[in-house]
Amino acid sequence: MGIHGLAKLIADHAPSAIKEQDIKNYFGRKIAIDASMCIYQFLIAVRQDGNVLQNEDGETTSHLMGMFYRTIRMLESGIKPVYVFDGKPPQLKSGELEKRGERRAEAEKLLAQAQEAGEQENIDKFSKRLVKVTKQHNEECKKLLTLMGVPYIEAPCEAEASCAALVKSGKVYATATEDMDGLTFGTTVLLRHLTASEAKKLPIQEFHFSRILQEMGVTHQQFIDLCILLGCDYCGTIKGIGPKRAIDLIKQHGSIEEILENIDPNKHPAPEDWLYKEARSLFLEPEVINDATVDLKWNEPDEDGLIQFMCAEKQFRYKATKSINLTSEKRGTQSTLHEVQCKVSTVSDGLRCHIICWCWSTMFSEVQGQPSRIPGSFRALHASCC
Repeated sequence: MGIHGLAKLIADHAPSAIKEQDIKNYFGRKIAIDASMCIYQFLIAVRQDGNVLQNEDGETTSHLMGMFYRTIRMLESGIKPVYVFDGKPPQLKSGELEKRGERRAEAEKLLAQAQEAGEQENIDKFSKRLVKVTKQHNEECKKLLTLMGVPYIEAPCEAEASCAALVKSGKVYATATEDMDGLTFGTTVLLRHLTASEAKKLPIQEFHFSRILQEMGVTHQQFIDLCILLGCDYCGTIKGIGPKRAIDLIKQHGSIEEILENIDPNKHPAPEDWLYKEARSLFLEPEVINDATVDLKWNEPDEDGLIQFMCAEKQFRYKATKSINLTSEKRGTQSTLHEVQCKVSTVSDGLRCHIICWCWSTMFSEVQGQPSRIPGSFRALHASCC
């Protein structure tokens, strides 16, 4: 769920803290990615015919297709991704998880009604509400990443919290997620839309936490209290207090305790047994990965293993793995691709295919975190479908 309305509030009250970036601007950067959020995005994606991607056995494979191609896109752009998977949910989240279960049950009823009435728009809408990232989805994506040579981390608790810890320790540059609570956990840089579909043409939004605090005129703890007032995964909110009133109250009184002392409890009742203090502590001192034990390594992809897993086990056609050669050629160095010429154009299984000659006029290596040029060149053939 993240934090209700936080992105708009930041845009209104701290606009200079947000920058729009192109993916090419992250060349050479290490990025910690909220894996569960990515997988969810891939699962709710539908094809042009309105159906999710499945193999002949009826297994959903959208998560694997999305993870494979979005990861390759980042690698081609010189990004070094590290995926962070959720661990056990905190006890405070049990109430939110219960509410999600209730919403799923309601969505099932509404989906059945929409199917009976033949309302395709509502069928799509309620079907998405039933999507849930399962342990199997996670394990399959971990296997895929291992075969691709891309590192992943299993967080002890919330993935966004461990992403923030990696950023604060200097292991990575930013947290990539669509949930804004990465900022509440204190990540210094947060990226939205990094893993969005290219078809959506969404610019990457880069949020800088220090500028947010500076422009809003609040401390980190006050920002956390603001997020609790807006609505988070761990506790309820005060009735009748929206985003504008919430930030005004935080600036005026400085804390939730002082706000409760200065508002009319009849007009603005707080939830019974409100656990805002516990939520605040969870944001300030979350259970996170020990960054001192993290050794991030990007390895050569296992091409045979990828073909076995994606094609033999998951029934993807071989054309879906043609980008392996491109990834393999680039591993160990970061380079900018230049298309030289289209060598062959053909049609295969109804898909228009091209054999493209790619050239690296310069190669790059990483020296103390910064890309540097090394003379040299080589050529590679890459088959792509469009």
